[in-house]
Amino acid sequence: MTSSLSNAARLVRTLFVLARYDVLAPKELTAEVPKGLKSLSAFLRLLSWRAGRGAALEARLAEALPKLGPSYIKIGQLLAARPDLVGPELAGALSVLQDKLPPFEMAEAEAALEAAFGKPMSALFERLDAPFAAASVAQVHRGWLKDTEDAEEAGARPVAVKILRPGIRRIFQRDIDTFFWGATWLERLVPSARRLEPLKLVGVLAQSMRMELDLRLEGAAASELLENTRGDGDLIVPQVIWPRTAERVLTTEWIEGIPLTDNPALDAAGIDRRELSLIVIRSFLTQALRDGYFHADMHQGNLFAVPPSADGAPLKLAVVDFGIMGRLSRESRVYLGDILMGFILQDYLRVARAHFDAGYVSADFPVEDFAQALRAIGEPVFGQLARDISMAKLLMQLFQTTETFNMHLQPQLVLLQKTMMVVEGVARALDRDHDMWDAARPVVERFIEEMMGPEAMVENVARGAQTLGRIVARAPESLERLERAGELLAQMTEEGGLRLHPDTAREMAEMQRPSNSPGRWALVVALAALAAVVWQVVF
Repeated sequence: MTSSLSNAARLVRTLFVLARYDVLAPKELTAEVPKGLKSLSAFLRLLSWRAGRGAALEARLAEALPKLGPSYIKIGQLLAARPDLVGPELAGALSVLQDKLPPFEMAEAEAALEAAFGKPMSALFERLDAPFAAASVAQVHRGWLKDTEDAEEAGARPVAVKILRPGIRRIFQRDIDTFFWGATWLERLVPSARRLEPLKLVGVLAQSMRMELDLRLEGAAASELLENTRGDGDLIVPQVIWPRTAERVLTTEWIEGIPLTDNPALDAAGIDRRELSLIVIRSFLTQALRDGYFHADMHQGNLFAVPPSADGAPLKLAVVDFGIMGRLSRESRVYLGDILMGFILQDYLRVARAHFDAGYVSADFPVEDFAQALRAIGEPVFGQLARDISMAKLLMQLFQTTETFNMHLQPQLVLLQKTMMVVEGVARALDRDHDMWDAARPVVERFIEEMMGPEAMVENVARGAQTLGRIVARAPESLERLERAGELLAQMTEEGGLRLHPDTAREMAEMQRPSNSPGRWALVVALAALAAVVWQVVF
């Protein structure tokens, strides 16, 4: 009961803060906000000073989210990938959020390093500079390793030292519990929310946070990405310095490059920004399609350009910060490659069949009808340049189509969808004439050839034979378990019949109760409220 009351209190306080900054029922989206929500927002704003008067929605969001803490920033970033849920306008506002917070003190950073390695600072680093980047989870320093046991690996070279914020694990665990609690009630009370699978979305957030809160896992992610892309001549992944990496500390080699946030510096260095935009897109798609493992936070702040060198080395893209990574199964990659190729070739029946084959669209609908709906999306934008396409309208039409065909959005593709939007935004900022389809075509064609050509077919047959062999090998054990289950079922029936646990019966009854959907904005508010962080609210 105490936990439920605490979670409810967090949600109420979150609604209060959202109303205070006029993002609970923003004036920009008046037509889409239910009357009840408008009244609630107006009432809550009367209880406090109304901040951000006259500011744009993006500015009000940017001001409100830090008041709710780092967890709320993360849930906002996740919602930015769901224009079907929040609408294209709000998704665009959320997509520009900067995950930045004030840095913590150097004394705390040094204490964390000494606790992590059981050595004084003087034995760990020659020097540790003040942090040059601080986000909701950690901050990064430039340091120099002592020329001792690390000399062979790093010597006197500079390194990047990432240190978790003090107490961040406790904060996120509390908030994740609140998210799950809120998502559970949302699925119970709002039937239309079940298609959006909020519990699974929170699961995606929780998994990404587990990765971010153990920097050894982030180091392993960087190591895996480096291994996968070692032969790619246009991507640089920094090497992990394992002797100086622990649960709360990650040390990697220092990458010297020009941040993609600084176009004038890129121009001054003579870098071809069109070529760089192609590298960004193709590197991401290669990771996702070829390897099934991709950097899922490829915004400009995590990307650097390394100019061509005098010895003939080509232009390269360097990537840092491996706290959020995505992984796709072989089946998901085949599905993704097939629909991308279908759109590139304007073969909408192929795209539709890929959805049906993957089970994403119910077989109750004619595949030709779904193909026709996809054609209505693809044809108006095919061959156009990025500057001529409203991606917000395009995404909104796509998600409206999935709702029409009762298509469940796949949780394993959430990070991919988000990263695709971010990566295309980066490419567009580099080259206003960037064409996503033209950039993607060679990568997708190569993937289709490798995954669906003759060699791949032989490999698939071999994989199927191995799977069949494992099934046969486990057959005796499975039959034994089935026999025991049958005996138990018979015993239960003889003892008075099968009974449902009372909680289960209540859940089933609850699921059968009719309920009216309050509309898209009610879902937005309910999901946004999951991220309440009471103690960080400043009145």
